[in-house]
Amino acid sequence: MKRILVIRLGALGDFVLSFGPFAAIRAQHPEAEITLLTTAPFAGLAGRAPWFDRVEVDARPQWWNLPGVLRLRRQLRGFDFVYDLQTSARSSNYFRLAGRPGWSGIAPGCSHPHANPLRDGMHTLERQREQLAMAGVTAFPAPDLAWLGGKAPELARPYALLVPGAAPHRPRKRWPAERYGALAEVLVARGVTPVVVGAAAEASLAAAIRAVCPQAVDLTGRTAIADIHGLARNAALAVGNDTGPMHLAAASGCACVVLFSADSDPALTAPRGPDGAWPTLLRVADLSDLPVERVAEALA
Repeated sequence: MKRILVIRLGALGDFVLSFGPFAAIRAQHPEAEITLLTTAPFAGLAGRAPWFDRVEVDARPQWWNLPGVLRLRRQLRGFDFVYDLQTSARSSNYFRLAGRPGWSGIAPGCSHPHANPLRDGMHTLERQREQLAMAGVTAFPAPDLAWLGGKAPELARPYALLVPGAAPHRPRKRWPAERYGALAEVLVARGVTPVVVGAAAEASLAAAIRAVCPQAVDLTGRTAIADIHGLARNAALAVGNDTGPMHLAAASGCACVVLFSADSDPALTAPRGPDGAWPTLLRVADLSDLPVERVAEALA
């Protein structure tokens, strides 16, 4: 049996953007044993996906950590072919640790390089598709996300998802919570229930929103990653910052409005729909300068 390794380490948005490539690799190698190397936050999610037979966790050891590097070397050895979808400097170093197998990526000397000097200016979706095409993967079936399932709470429709969070170390990627509160009031006036989703650590954002709009439903800390898929499938729309849950919402086919600051470039990393469709994008250098009225117009 052919043994295939796929490398995708995170973050959540990047991981979701690789659903299509994951499905394409499985379609290319239906009888192979496919292993995913990822980081701990995504191992559980990947273990439920239909594209992998095994999931290995990369502890990302420091290069001076000899026992950790030797363990990583054992994880990387014994594969007939490797698709490096991370294509970072770190993952490219794995090419040598793996014993220089057949390799799709950007590692110097690899057998199937993504030989496009403009690759760094491409959106992740198109970049990975071109990379795989250069490695002989030409069929890209739409990824079936039924496996995500989830146990999302039943909500009366219509409702809209609000995603006010972002990575804690990237505060400039957040539209102020009070603006989300004002937007929630606009939704209520339109007959749509605002539903706030996010991690438990973002409960203070939901509280700030509900202080402005008490009708908003607070689900922060009450939904797993997979639950976002079920919520988004039934939502009228979703609006949020450039963060992982918005990628899941877009991938689920939900109509999305995504807010970007100068801290990230939507041309490279914006969420995309199941057929590759782009969401509505609003970008300003500083999100504190983005008025509620502009977002409300986009939702309409």
